[in-house]
Amino acid sequence: MGLALVAGLALVTGCTTQPAPVPPPDRGLPAGGFRLVAFDSCPEALRQLKAAAKAYVGPWGFGPNGDIRTFDRAEQAGAPAAAGRADAAPKGYSGTNTHEAGADEPDLVKTDGKRIVTVSHGKLYVVDPATRRLTGELELPGADSFGGAEDSLLLDGDRALVLRRDGWAGMARPTVRGGGARAVPAEAPTPDGIVGPRLIMVDLSAEPKIIGEYRIDGNLVDARQAGTTVRVVVRSAPRLNFPHREGATDEQRTAANREIIDNATADDWLPRYEVTSGGRTSTGRVGCERVSRPAAYSGTSLMTVLSFDLGAAALGAGDPVTVIADGDTVYSNGPRLYVANDQRWRVLPMLTARNIAPDPKDETTEIYQFDISGAGAPRYVADASVPGWLINQYAMSEWDGHLRVATTSGRTWGDKPNSTSSVYVLRADGTALTQVGKVTGLGKGERIYAVRFVGGTGHVVTFRQTDPLYTVDLRDPRAPKVSGELKINGYSAYLHPAGDGRLLGVGQEASDQGRVQGTQLSLFDVSDPAKPTRIAQYHVKQGHSEAEFDPHAFLYWPAERLVVVPLIVYGRGLPSNVALALRAGDGGFTEVGTVDHTLGTGRPEDLTPIRRSLVVDGVLWTVSDAGLKATSLSTMTTLGWLRTA
Repeated sequence: MGLALVAGLALVTGCTTQPAPVPPPDRGLPAGGFRLVAFDSCPEALRQLKAAAKAYVGPWGFGPNGDIRTFDRAEQAGAPAAAGRADAAPKGYSGTNTHEAGADEPDLVKTDGKRIVTVSHGKLYVVDPATRRLTGELELPGADSFGGAEDSLLLDGDRALVLRRDGWAGMARPTVRGGGARAVPAEAPTPDGIVGPRLIMVDLSAEPKIIGEYRIDGNLVDARQAGTTVRVVVRSAPRLNFPHREGATDEQRTAANREIIDNATADDWLPRYEVTSGGRTSTGRVGCERVSRPAAYSGTSLMTVLSFDLGAAALGAGDPVTVIADGDTVYSNGPRLYVANDQRWRVLPMLTARNIAPDPKDETTEIYQFDISGAGAPRYVADASVPGWLINQYAMSEWDGHLRVATTSGRTWGDKPNSTSSVYVLRADGTALTQVGKVTGLGKGERIYAVRFVGGTGHVVTFRQTDPLYTVDLRDPRAPKVSGELKINGYSAYLHPAGDGRLLGVGQEASDQGRVQGTQLSLFDVSDPAKPTRIAQYHVKQGHSEAEFDPHAFLYWPAERLVVVPLIVYGRGLPSNVALALRAGDGGFTEVGTVDHTLGTGRPEDLTPIRRSLVVDGVLWTVSDAGLKATSLSTMTTLGWLRTA
């Protein structure tokens, strides 16, 4: 259900003892009508949670197949990712690629120009870019607890916060079990009983050392950093299992699952956390007084937002606030945080299998706006719902007090797609984000592949067989309009502003029938919004780039007009793995060179894909799971190689 954050009881509007309103099991929420309210007491919270969950549970548990969401949207292809403004970085180093300059995002490598810090294979490494030496190495706790996760980090001064996706929090799915109905943990817990992300505070002032840890039940959604304050969003669910009963009817199974819910306690719902600092460990649980709910919810999902100060001596308890809600996409411009949620995870598998169009009620995205300008817990401001689904965080952007949102509605698959895309303009009015303008009818039969808002202009790419690039004039929020359209083969999956009316795109070239043919980079002239044109294209046959689905992998260094993307190129024999560097000049693309991290053994496992690129003082640093390489920007010769594998 929709995600919301709240800074405690003082920030919600009223209390209620009414029965908890719930959506029907196979329908999404209608648009509008969301309001956060607090519970009168812990027993009342538990009663309403049970009522909501019992209305949603079926013969196989929560959801159509007895398995409510157990994955992060960020780990799907086309994941919400981060990418940056062309002018966001201070002179001298590129920083990391983020959507907005005022809101840093976790990634596998960070730099402040003085040091480069990266995490790989359960270790943290510190590099001095001036001497090109590895100056620190730290084994991270819990490195072997969950092999499929990828660590990320945030950096501020002498502090790094490592975010580990340790464990995999169960999401109330059925297991084969006999006997009576009772609540049991959804996964085998770690020794401390908590299954979920681990946050690790590291002191980098000398040899790196751990100065604090924090663990909480759930799955890591995302995080944002403004100044020294970090907001971490975690999604969790009641720790319940529903046993499979051989020979029982669906009615009998549903009744037994409701009995499990009846026997559950608040401890089965509320997230637990553990804090370690100074050699001491303390435990806690999110209190009922910190839990709120929107007007409609299922009781099957909870979202907790934690706030940490990287300048503090220890992590602390995170000042947790929890909402009985779900959430997928996080966007922040620094002073404000937006969290959006849709029901795609529940709806699409059924609809695709049946080749039917979604019901409009299922195609609703809820958006919550919060003030995070202070160091304390987020303050809820307003909320809204819009038709359709978001592709990622770039489908949202705040400008001049207005939130612009791009969505796709309808069926995008099958022989007769009926999809269409829209851009909505919202403005906070009291506790509601009110729609003040919209543009509809973009890319009929297609879906959005990329969105980028730059000032008062929106750039929207839709695709099925060709790639319309729409420019949307948003300067008058009450009367937005499509000002131009460019149709070319293929598509851009990520768009990046390059200044002076230029826009960079990275995606796939495609045939007239829409068959992809390898990575393409495009340089667009959008200085005249009525006549967008593509002035250059660079095509790599059978190529694929991580930047196509995770823009953290994209680098644009405006001082040199340098574009760097990682590439895997398939062909005869083993695939090649390189970082491709291009210069985007007025006359088009010029190839600067390539960098590889091949270890020279000829073995497939030693053809290490490059993941990220950074610029520090005229040196291009490329990062892979094997190590870091320093390359001269002026000559493209290797200056140093630091192996970490």
